[in-house]
Amino acid sequence: MSEPSGNPQYPEKAEKAVSRDSSPVNYEAETAGLPVERKLKRQLKNRHVAMISIGGVIGTGLFLGTANSLRSGGPVGLLLGYTAVGTICYSVMISLGEMIAYLPIPGGHIKLAERFVSPAFSFAMGWNYWYNWTIFLPAELSAAAVLIDYWEKGRINDALWISICLVVVVVINLLGAGVYGECEFIFASIKVITITGLIILGIVLDLGGGPNHDRIGFRYWKHPGPFVQFNGIGGAKGRFLGWWSVMTQAAFSFIGTEIVAIAAGEAKNPRRNLPKAIRRVYIRILLFYIGGTIIIGWLVPSNDPRLNLNSGNAASSPFVIAISNAGIKGLPSVINAALLTSAWSAASSDLFTSSRALYGLALSGNAPKFFARVSKSGLPYTSVFFCASFSALAYMGVSSGSGKVFNWFANMTSVAGLMTWFGICFTYLRFYSGLKAQGIARNTLPYYTNLQPFAAYWGLVWCLFICFFSGWKVFLKGQWATDTFVTNYLPLVGFPILYGGARWYYKSPLVRAQDMDFVSGIAEIEADNVDEEPPTTWMGKFWAWLM
Repeated sequence: MSEPSGNPQYPEKAEKAVSRDSSPVNYEAETAGLPVERKLKRQLKNRHVAMISIGGVIGTGLFLGTANSLRSGGPVGLLLGYTAVGTICYSVMISLGEMIAYLPIPGGHIKLAERFVSPAFSFAMGWNYWYNWTIFLPAELSAAAVLIDYWEKGRINDALWISICLVVVVVINLLGAGVYGECEFIFASIKVITITGLIILGIVLDLGGGPNHDRIGFRYWKHPGPFVQFNGIGGAKGRFLGWWSVMTQAAFSFIGTEIVAIAAGEAKNPRRNLPKAIRRVYIRILLFYIGGTIIIGWLVPSNDPRLNLNSGNAASSPFVIAISNAGIKGLPSVINAALLTSAWSAASSDLFTSSRALYGLALSGNAPKFFARVSKSGLPYTSVFFCASFSALAYMGVSSGSGKVFNWFANMTSVAGLMTWFGICFTYLRFYSGLKAQGIARNTLPYYTNLQPFAAYWGLVWCLFICFFSGWKVFLKGQWATDTFVTNYLPLVGFPILYGGARWYYKSPLVRAQDMDFVSGIAEIEADNVDEEPPTTWMGKFWAWLM
């Protein structure tokens, strides 16, 4: 068996694909007869990559989304739902990690789909992914404005806060991947410190260490009970529907963990740093999500009337409700500030991810070539500006009428995110078949696990299953809502339509396993490896140990 990096099967293809995958041309120079190759520069350090992967796990879904989940499923339903979705997320991430650690190319899983599935599948994945993160950007800006309104109480129009947040997000992205990575490191650090502090505080409060010295224990698991009878439906059916509602909400909370693949094209020493980030995903899922949901189920009863997301700010967070019940003042504002940094971080990541997705589409020939233009500093500026222009949709949320339309766009991103996970798992199964057909041992890859290909099948089936039943609530008696039905199922139908249209246009079948290209770009990736200086400060050493 030969090692992947030494496979001589496609020498000519490899030479061509290096420039195709990672060396877009300066088109102005080319027009003048002076072709100048420019590409994305690897500016993201190990700690940046690690924090980007963490930032994808911790978000408003944990701080706020768990409110609806607890109200719908109860403490045990909440825990089981998030645990089940955690296994799906982990399956997707180890599938993605094995491919992206071996081929950390610009465009991430979009370009991988072109190599190991087909150009048509890459087209469908790419535009689905671009839509997902382009619409998430204005949604996060609107969320940031609502969070600020927690303090301002409507005294200043939300459009001002949207504008301020938008300018900051665009500037961060225009300053390049290095600045984005540094900002994300700071934002994610705040989220890690916040959720860690809340989990510790939750344990103290549960054991009676709060100002009221009320020892809660498992009180709320007994009354109102471990499960909730969803919508008043009795028996096992009602409890099952309560748990399933948690599953669908939790799946949407985990979307975003895969952005580390998009960052791979700009990561330093990707074959060493990416496996480290992927290996520790399960720790973050267990510590933050599973640990957080256990604490929430201990501290807040599922029938608490404050468990609703109508306000959209810290007031509806289960953590804030628990703190208020314990008689602690001042912390809700601290948590709201953490939520604000979370929304700001997410908006910055949305613009980074959507612009790199568009850049990857342009490299594949699935978007106009000018979106592949790169500045001397390695910034895909045309893609950044184009994606940033869609952030103006955030202003639709200021008025009630257009806000409803905007919410329809935002609702569709959830299913689109799950379809991305489906595409990643399917691409991995093709990747796995190619390795096997060409006699490449998986234990020679920079990262691999013994759970494959079963983990990929697990993620693929469950992603489709959750998407198919994502709009199940509209089928309950008296609950029909046309807009909910359409926004849940349009992305599910849209993905095969995109694939079918591209398949007809490209007229290209699936890439055969024996013809898959495992060589192109490897030499350049290995040449980009540099020795990073070991940390000298105590803080640097701490982060190196943690990551």
